[in-house]
Amino acid sequence: MKIIGFITALSGLISGCADPQSTPWQRQIDTPCDNKSHCVSTLEQRAKFKLAPFTLTAKGIQKWSDIVAIAQTLPGAKLIEQDDHYFHIEVRSAVFGFIDDFEVKQQAQQLQVRSISRSGYSDFGVNRKRAQQFRTLLIDQQLIHDTSTSN
Repeated sequence: MKIIGFITALSGLISGCADPQSTPWQRQIDTPCDNKSHCVSTLEQRAKFKLAPFTLTAKGIQKWSDIVAIAQTLPGAKLIEQDDHYFHIEVRSAVFGFIDDFEVKQQAQQLQVRSISRSGYSDFGVNRKRAQQFRTLLIDQQLIHDTSTSN
């Protein structure tokens, strides 16, 4: 009887702990970063979280499909959702399998970009590096203007 009680209690504890990796995704592109160091966004004004604007060229405005395709070349990227002016990519880390969410939305002549880790407090700059890699790839294809900023 004690064993059954222990197993019941243990299974309740295990099932009560939600895995952040399996949490259903909801669009967050228009949401500011929280206060954890695992998020960057073009909407942010706080230096710790802020990304410089991604200003589209005339070619970039016309080539949304190229922008989506470039994002899919980021290491570990998997396209989850896409519509005419928005996409969401899950990026899984190679070693531990952590999931980050990378979102992009076109608004007029700008790309709104947000990258965030689903779990943890700090990402050791991974999301900022990913956003910068995406920026470099877009500049190389002349889809955004090179603003020569370090963000």
